[in-house]
Amino acid sequence: MSSNLTDLTQQVSLTPYQALGIPIALVGAVFLSVGAQLQHRGVSKVEKIHGGASKGLGLRQILRLVGRPSWVIGTLMLGLAVAFQLTSLSFAPLIVVQPLGAVALVVTAVLNSRATRQRLDMQSKRAILLCVGGVALFVTVAAFTAVEPRITTGQLVTVLIILAVVLTILLTAFTILRRRIRALFYIIAAGFLYGFVATLAKVVINRIESHSFDALTVVCIVFLLGASGLGGYFVQNAYASGPPDLVIAGLTVVDPMVAVGIGVLVLGEASQAPWWAGIFYVIAGAIAVLGVFQLAKYHPQSRG
Repeated sequence: MSSNLTDLTQQVSLTPYQALGIPIALVGAVFLSVGAQLQHRGVSKVEKIHGGASKGLGLRQILRLVGRPSWVIGTLMLGLAVAFQLTSLSFAPLIVVQPLGAVALVVTAVLNSRATRQRLDMQSKRAILLCVGGVALFVTVAAFTAVEPRITTGQLVTVLIILAVVLTILLTAFTILRRRIRALFYIIAAGFLYGFVATLAKVVINRIESHSFDALTVVCIVFLLGASGLGGYFVQNAYASGPPDLVIAGLTVVDPMVAVGIGVLVLGEASQAPWWAGIFYVIAGAIAVLGVFQLAKYHPQSRG
């Protein structure tokens, strides 16, 4: 009996200390959902009073958002969500805690349904189930297979180069296609940027804990702040052109998929995973992404 317990313990990659990151990430997901709902309310009011944001929110509209109490409180809630997320990243591997933000989708869907008095139909509920189910499968496999290796300088430089390319592509697309962009572009773009933000945050935390803070770490912080700012701007535009639970669905799927992709392909967090884990990762990711596109298609507020 004791040998069986020992074998089971050896199969679980997370230590009890690392496992603490999971409940911390879940609390952050709740703050994320409430903050998103409040921010969406503020953006909707500014859009209604001062005109739409079909060409993207301008500086004047951004300043007006600061005067909306709901938007300010929502921003503070998102700040708390970030604080809990960073704390969870200091405990556990990126590919374990980052996907847990999908819990925010369920909370946001309930809050938005009550706020708009518009019930979600079966197709929308099925889409949400696909998002959450895919992420849950991913996290379960990751909890048994993920490791947290030391991040090398070469890996960090690779992440920064990829982020620079992504920033260039997104800014170019936004500049050229600004008049025709819809909510899904803003959601996917913000999700990509936040995935890099989570990765760089993990890197900075790792370097601070290992007492290796250097010039490259400062560069990471600069890129992190830049990606956070542009991602936040894209999110506000997404709120102006789509329902909050669709926004959260995209962010809580695209964000972790990007972060996990970097964690697996660049940082080596799945380097010790068995071959079958990779198959489950791909299946789980595909299910979650399918859920996002289904929600974009069938959500009551996305039609018409």
